[in-house]
Amino acid sequence: MQFTDKYEYIKHLPSTPLLTSAMAPKSATGKAVASKHKFIIDYSKPASDGVFDGADFEKFLHDRIKVDGKAGQLGDNIKIIRDGNTKITVTSSIPLSKRYLKYLTKKFLKKNALRDWIRVVASSKDVYQLRFYNIDAGAEDEDED
Repeated sequence: MQFTDKYEYIKHLPSTPLLTSAMAPKSATGKAVASKHKFIIDYSKPASDGVFDGADFEKFLHDRIKVDGKAGQLGDNIKIIRDGNTKITVTSSIPLSKRYLKYLTKKFLKKNALRDWIRVVASSKDVYQLRFYNIDAGAEDEDED
């Protein structure tokens, strides 16, 4: 279709805007739907050896996670739940990055002098797992020399 000028082209455009991926979905009441983020940090292996304290880690996360630039003021936006002595679940109704939780976990390990022994590994899309470094292979190489 050829148009002689830009105004004629504009007349043929649809009157309602097209839905783009940048627009947030709306609920029936007209409010934007809150997206839920749920991340799990599994620390069962270090905790079973007795080198990792889950309660201390939970308190650290509660004190350090920032909401609107302020640490420790989670309110109803972020929930931190410790499931026994194996994992912590962080549920957020505001944007929260998985990478930020990894950063805080590494900071906790460094603070407790565990960073040289334990690493943080993403085992699935929303799960981090704390594992010991595999140092057995390095020990065998040193024995052969």
